[in-house]
Amino acid sequence: MSKHQTRAAIMAFAALVFVSACDRPSEVTETTVVLQSGYWQASITLPGGDIETGIEISSDGERYQASLVNGQERVRINEVSFSDGELLLRFPAFNNEIRATLADGKLIGELTIVRRFGETQVMPFSAMPGNQRNQENGEPSRHDMSGRWAVRFHEPDGTDSPSIGEFAQRGSRLFGTFLNPNGDHRFLAGHVRGNNFKLSTFDGAHAFIFSGKIGEDGDIQNADFWSATSWHQNWSAVRDENVELPDSFQRTFLKPGYETFEFEFPDPDGVTVSLADEKYDGKVVLVTIAGTWCPNCNDEARFLVPVHKEFRDQGLEVVALMFEHFEEHEMAARQVRAFRDKFDIEYDTLIAGISDKTEAAKALPALSAVLAYPTTIFIDRGGRVRQIHTGFSGPGTGEHYEKLQQEFRSTISALLAEPEDLIETLTSDDVPEE
Repeated sequence: MSKHQTRAAIMAFAALVFVSACDRPSEVTETTVVLQSGYWQASITLPGGDIETGIEISSDGERYQASLVNGQERVRINEVSFSDGELLLRFPAFNNEIRATLADGKLIGELTIVRRFGETQVMPFSAMPGNQRNQENGEPSRHDMSGRWAVRFHEPDGTDSPSIGEFAQRGSRLFGTFLNPNGDHRFLAGHVRGNNFKLSTFDGAHAFIFSGKIGEDGDIQNADFWSATSWHQNWSAVRDENVELPDSFQRTFLKPGYETFEFEFPDPDGVTVSLADEKYDGKVVLVTIAGTWCPNCNDEARFLVPVHKEFRDQGLEVVALMFEHFEEHEMAARQVRAFRDKFDIEYDTLIAGISDKTEAAKALPALSAVLAYPTTIFIDRGGRVRQIHTGFSGPGTGEHYEKLQQEFRSTISALLAEPEDLIETLTSDDVPEE
C-alpha cells in the first residue's frame, strides 16, 4: 500500500470512529441520583411555627409513589416525579404542589398553595429520611388533653365562633380535631410538652397549626391558629363533655316566598344543566354546594360517590354545584375534571361560580345564605326541598362521621320510599312559610 493510500485509510478510520462516537449516547460521568424509599420526616414552616408531618416514598423501579402521613390518615399523592435530584409532589384536585431538591440526603424546597383568583401562598418545606422527631424540647407533658373541649375562635370583628375540640393523648403525642358548625378541621396530630401543646396538619389542602399553653386551672387562653401564611386567629377553650353545636339541619333554609330550589349552570364542557332537565324529573335529587379546593367537600364526595352508585337505580340523582377559585370557565373546569377523576364521579358537576359565600348566595337566591362548603340539599321526587344540611363532618371526627353517614342514608332511603300518592298530595306546608 502506498504512503498516500495508508494516509487515506487512517483518515477514513478516524472519521468512522468520530461518527460512531457521535452516534453513541454520552457516558454517564456522575452517579444517578436516587431518592431513598421509606419514611421521611417533613416540616412546613408557617409564620406561627412548623407543621410536623411525614411522607412515605416508594418506587417500583420505574416510577415513584408517595403518601402524606397526616396524623391517623394516609393521603395518597396523585402526581409524583423525581428527576435530576428534584422532587415534585402535586395535588391536582387542590392545585397545590411541593417542589424540593435533594442535597446531602435532605430535601429542601417549597409548598405552594393556590387560593381564590389564583393567589399563591408559599411556605418553606424540608424533609429528612427516617422518623426522627424534633427532640429539642424533651420536657414531658404536664397535662392530659384527652376529652371534649368547648372552644371559641375569636374573629377579627370581635365576635366569637363556637367550636368543639375532641382530643386523644398517648404519652406526649396528641391527636384530634375541631368540629365547628360548618364542618371540621380533619385529622390533626402533634404533642404536649410541659404546659405547651401543638396540633398541625397538611393533607394536600389544609396547612394548619394550632398551638398554645394550658393554664394552671387547666383552661386554654390566647392560643393561636395559623392557616398557611396569611390567616391568624386567637382562640380559647375549657373542658366541657356536654358541649354541643347547633343542629346542622336547621341552619340553612329556603327564603320566604320560595317553594322550590332551582339552578342552571354549565358543566365542564359548557353544556347547560338545569334541575328542570328530564333526567331529574321524578327523581330524588341531592344537590351539594361544593368546591374542589375544600377538604370537607372532598370528604363528602368520597361518601357520595358510592351512595349515588348504590341508589341511582332506585331513583337517586346527585349534582354538585362547584364554586371554584377561578372565574375563567376553562380553568375552573380543569380543576373539576381532576376532582371527577380523583373520586371516579359519575354524577353531574357544574361550574357555578367563584369560591366566595356571598357570591354563591347571589347565584342561589332561594337559600337564606350559603354558610358553608359543602351545603347539601335534599329534594324529593316532586321537586320540593325536604332537608338542607350545612357543612360536613368527615372521617377525622370519628363517631360524628358515622352518625352523619347514617343520617344521610336514612334521609335518602325515606325519600326514595315515599309512595307516589304521598308525593302528589304534598302541599306548601312542607316548605317554610312566608
